[in-house]
Amino acid sequence: MLVRLTIIPCERANEVNVTPTIGRIHPLKQFPTNMRGGCRVAISGTPGTGKTTISTMLKDEGFNVLALEKIAEKYDCLGELDISDNSKPIDIELLISKLKDDWSIMPENITIIDGHLSHLLPCDQTIILRCKPDILETRLERRGYSKEKIQGNVEWELIGGPWNDNENASNWLELDTTELNQNSIKEIIVKWIADDFKPTAIDTDIDWIATMEE
Repeated sequence: MLVRLTIIPCERANEVNVTPTIGRIHPLKQFPTNMRGGCRVAISGTPGTGKTTISTMLKDEGFNVLALEKIAEKYDCLGELDISDNSKPIDIELLISKLKDDWSIMPENITIIDGHLSHLLPCDQTIILRCKPDILETRLERRGYSKEKIQGNVEWELIGGPWNDNENASNWLELDTTELNQNSIKEIIVKWIADDFKPTAIDTDIDWIATMEE
């Protein structure tokens, strides 16, 4: 199965409120002893929900961050750039099969896997970033997405996107990025990791369709 990963230019540094790292306590030192070892944490969600921005902030906090595109390229699962929509095809099933052996060994440190559909990879924990469909539509318009591509992504967000692939909700953290500022989102994630990935309550699941029907 081929999926497309859109290549989006990184936001300018002055658009991201990142606290300087000088004098900061490394977050790994705050974790429970049993979580100071490594594991893989996917950050997934519809394009436009803030995955790369938040991942960059987590990298500034001291976490190891890997982009899904780079992983696919390393394992020869990434196609050539399609200039018609500025995206590269990823053979996600082939990538998963190639990661099976290498990822059977835990990394030395907590590693963030940044990318749309990273939740499909054999990660230990998953963070899903969500956004209200109408706000997401505006964000994607600002990125210059085509009307067809915007519609596809908004519909994917509306129906729950990654949740359709979720088989173990206890290892997932879902966050609504519609109104939360970037620093707050980052702090919630750091706290969740420091709290040994404590499962969130089921009633916190985001259902945009139900919200629209209220």
